Amino acid sequence: MTAQPHSVRLALPSEAAAIAAVQRRSWTQLYPEPVAAQLLDQFSLAAMADSWESAIARPPLASLRVLVALDSGSGSHRVVGFAAVGPSDDPDADPASDGLVAEFAVDPLAQRQGHGSRLLHACVDTLRADGFTRATWWVRSSDDPLRGFLGIAGWAPDGAHTELGTEDEQARVKLLRLHTDISA
Repeated sequence: MTAQPHSVRLALPSEAAAIAAVQRRSWTQLYPEPVAAQLLDQFSLAAMADSWESAIARPPLASLRVLVALDSGSGSHRVVGFAAVGPSDDPDADPASDGLVAEFAVDPLAQRQGHGSRLLHACVDTLRADGFTRATWWVRSSDDPLRGFLGIAGWAPDGAHTELGTEDEQARVKLLRLHTDISA
């Protein structure tokens, strides 16, 4: 089976290192410098790749899935994005109906080429196929481009919010929870 020039599918364990590399590159774009630096120092590429390989090959729940966005131009199948989806673990979630986009990243070098849209549609389709009727996603309150992208796709804030910070409390990131109905 030949992949389309740009496609999304379930990840293979052999793609774990590529997923980890995309995740690390995205952190430098997603988070303020102190938070990104702390994350990069705290987690090695090898440890991240091992974690992704385990999540792909031996997920703790059957409904936890890792998807990859591929750019198959020039005969190669390069991972340019990934997402992890499954049941929401939020305290106010209904695990039977609330799915979660837990991770979502498109390589900064591959953005604005449609990979994010394809990956978002695949996330919703995967969650819906697993029986979820609502999807949630925690996003940085300051990430206007992502919130705008999701807003156009029908996602909206549901009122929940939280904060994450560095261990030394030097940097804080405010998160908002967005949601959308995926029952149709």
